[in-house]
Amino acid sequence: MSEPHGEGTERTGSTESGTQRLPTADPLAKGDVKELDQSSSAAEHEPVPTLEHGGKAGRFWSARRIPAALLALVVIGGAGILLYDVAAVRADHPAMSWRRSLADELAQRPLDDVWVLTGAAVAAALGLWLIFLALTPGLRELLPMRRAHADVRAGLDRTAAAMVLRDRAVEVAGVQSVRVRMGRSKVAVRAVSHFRELDDVRADLDSVLGTGIKELGLAKPPGLSVHVRRPAKKG
Repeated sequence: MSEPHGEGTERTGSTESGTQRLPTADPLAKGDVKELDQSSSAAEHEPVPTLEHGGKAGRFWSARRIPAALLALVVIGGAGILLYDVAAVRADHPAMSWRRSLADELAQRPLDDVWVLTGAAVAAALGLWLIFLALTPGLRELLPMRRAHADVRAGLDRTAAAMVLRDRAVEVAGVQSVRVRMGRSKVAVRAVSHFRELDDVRADLDSVLGTGIKELGLAKPPGLSVHVRRPAKKG
């Protein structure tokens, strides 16, 4: 991907991309034309409709390898220790001290004891977290693309998509700097314009970025939010 013209590229987060162009000569020089009094211009657009074809393009599911490995280790370790202790008791050996202490504590403490309630709350929270991981796809940084063939799936990284749209936005006349935040349902664009009418710059950005979103080939194209403002006054 070609780098945008100018210097000062900056990123914030995994899905935000910004860039700034070198200052250019302002055609509206002081004393020549009336002063620009508009400070900002903004608009929002619904997601771009697309034609459905090929297979259904759902989100990619994460393998959840780290939570699954940790849970497996805990279950295997706990089950191994418990089975060893049960086998030792069956062989006429005394039970481990921790199991005797745990049995005594459970027999003596009432159900409304603070430690019993705390342990139950922690176990319930861990269980709900595991259920949440099992039922949600994850991989939020990967946007599914339209499927031209039912047996082929493709995805686009959100950071890469933001960079593509940013590169298009900086080519619009009047844009001094631009920041693009790519979400799964909306693209938020914040641009600074140092010349031209803000409404004209925003209209051009609407057209260019709308076309860019279509050409990304996403299964569910996000909506577009564009905000253009003047640079902050120095001093």
